[in-house]
Amino acid sequence: MIVSSGLTDIGKRRGLNEDTILEDGNLFIVCDGMGGHKAGEVASALAVEVVARFVQRSAMDDEITWPYGFHVGSDLESNRIRTAVKLANRAVARESASSDEYTGMGTTLTAALVSENPPRITYANVGDSRLYLLQKGTIEQLTRDDSWANSAWGEDRDDSTVTKNMQHVLTKALGAQPDVDFEVQTRRLSDGDQLLLCSDGLTNMVTDLRILEIVESCGADVTAATRMLVDEANRNGGRDNISAIVIRYQA
Repeated sequence: MIVSSGLTDIGKRRGLNEDTILEDGNLFIVCDGMGGHKAGEVASALAVEVVARFVQRSAMDDEITWPYGFHVGSDLESNRIRTAVKLANRAVARESASSDEYTGMGTTLTAALVSENPPRITYANVGDSRLYLLQKGTIEQLTRDDSWANSAWGEDRDDSTVTKNMQHVLTKALGAQPDVDFEVQTRRLSDGDQLLLCSDGLTNMVTDLRILEIVESCGADVTAATRMLVDEANRNGGRDNISAIVIRYQA
């Protein structure tokens, strides 16, 4: 059984929530939009819509077209996520080019398909919205931030001040280029494992250790966990929009 709860909040400093989240069956998405007046909101909502639409269609139509090809070395779920994210990137890029109002807009994305037979998660990310796995008293970040600090030139810098100032500068976002490179990965799940998809409005305000403490304190109550995580981020300053989806797998 899969249970989940998602919550998005404007935070304490922003006038608009540009995050978009989705819980739809076994599909979960967090997007954090950016760029221009309300354009970030448009980008994140569009990306979620396109990913969800393709995932839904590919579950129902055996004859669906794979516009970016079907990777025979990958399973069906990985191909579904890969194609959906590439379609979302193309859609955001086209919308960005459609008017001056949307020029330069983009969005981060973390998307996950959770399967029960066998129990596993298939996921991809672009940008710095994250996916965590919480199990047996540990927390592990499954995704890697596409940020300057994680790039080759960022990791090689000796100037820690520069690195700190640049660590949240993104090197990738959906819609920034006509195509985008990213990895699709899978991970087996065990009974009681919990997953967290979230925007950087949470992780910039709450440490990984504190996230673990909060989620564990809630046990199987994923609704309480998401509420407490958002409240904690706001208590610590709420400098950005905050989004979190907590998922629990029970065998």
